[in-house]
Amino acid sequence: EKVKAKMKELVVEKENLKHNLKIINEIISKDKKKAKLIAVVKGNGYGLDLVKYTQFLIDNGVDFFAVATVEEAVALRNAGITQNILMMSSTAVKEDIEILIKNNIILTVGSKEAGEAVEEIAQKLQTKARAHLKIDTGFGRYGFIYSNKEEMVQAIKAWKNIKIEGTFTHFSNAYYDDKYTQIQFQRFMDCIEVLKMNNIETGILHVCNTSAFIKFPQMHLNAVRIGSAFTGRISFKNNMGLRKIGYLKSNVSEIKELPEKFNIGYSNTYTTKKKTKVAIIPCGYMDGVNIETGRDMFRKVDKLRYIVRDIKDAFKKQQLYVNINGQKCPILGRIGTYHVTADITGKNININDEAIFNVSLKHVDSGLRREWK
Repeated sequence: EKVKAKMKELVVEKENLKHNLKIINEIISKDKKKAKLIAVVKGNGYGLDLVKYTQFLIDNGVDFFAVATVEEAVALRNAGITQNILMMSSTAVKEDIEILIKNNIILTVGSKEAGEAVEEIAQKLQTKARAHLKIDTGFGRYGFIYSNKEEMVQAIKAWKNIKIEGTFTHFSNAYYDDKYTQIQFQRFMDCIEVLKMNNIETGILHVCNTSAFIKFPQMHLNAVRIGSAFTGRISFKNNMGLRKIGYLKSNVSEIKELPEKFNIGYSNTYTTKKKTKVAIIPCGYMDGVNIETGRDMFRKVDKLRYIVRDIKDAFKKQQLYVNINGQKCPILGRIGTYHVTADITGKNININDEAIFNVSLKHVDSGLRREWK
């Protein structure tokens, strides 16, 4: 029997999501080319629930999706979703390729070896594999190296059972490094020119993730890949009017009064300075509380700021808060695996009162119920 505990769930605000989708569509509609919207639904739909999130977007006019894993692609097909699905990761693993082709998933081919494997499986299945060509313009992950143009052309010309429906690249630091993003873009366009000179069909061209979509309208090309913008949680300040969607909701499970000089949490990092009334809430870092995207995505100056902040935090711990019944309550001590302790001294708070955490949605435990409201 499936347990439906009341104690915690991720709340998804549908109206805010619709609002963000409207803003994104308005930006696209201003383009002369009217770029195709590719909705990226990787990471359990950015934490919103892969199938439910994708179906919501379909109901609101989106018809092209991108995922990061074979499992995500198959889950969508098993849920009855028939729209275009692009698997953004290139693979030379034949078992995975066969599953993707059988499920009518658009593959990404980013190497000679991957192309050969796709050719073999497509021939075996007596079909033409749908694919997007991936070019590595300086990310160091999937894709043909942009400088090895002759090798790329030779590999593609050998394909007989692969239909190229698109070509793309991925920017490594569009959030902050405009200069490098421009360099990557030019590398990509140079490759496209070479492909066309060799009579190779490139299909739709797409380079923009959310950050590039917002910052570089001239790079929209034929399609744009949008992920974090739907959630309103992007890596830099903007004036688009995007709304944050979703929050982690729980309830106060215990209330107690702790004496002066009493330790709270693992490692005894916090000790009460006086009698302190606290609320225990059954949410912790396993639920996504205070878990953020890695620091590797920021500029050098941001990394330096993090180092300075960490040094300061060693002496004075950065204060975190939880909202209980509309009241901002400091979290005391280290966040536990599944629990936090909040200071409610002087506040009118009772057992079972609602507690709300502002969290990064994609880090919320996928096992928690998603409530769409």
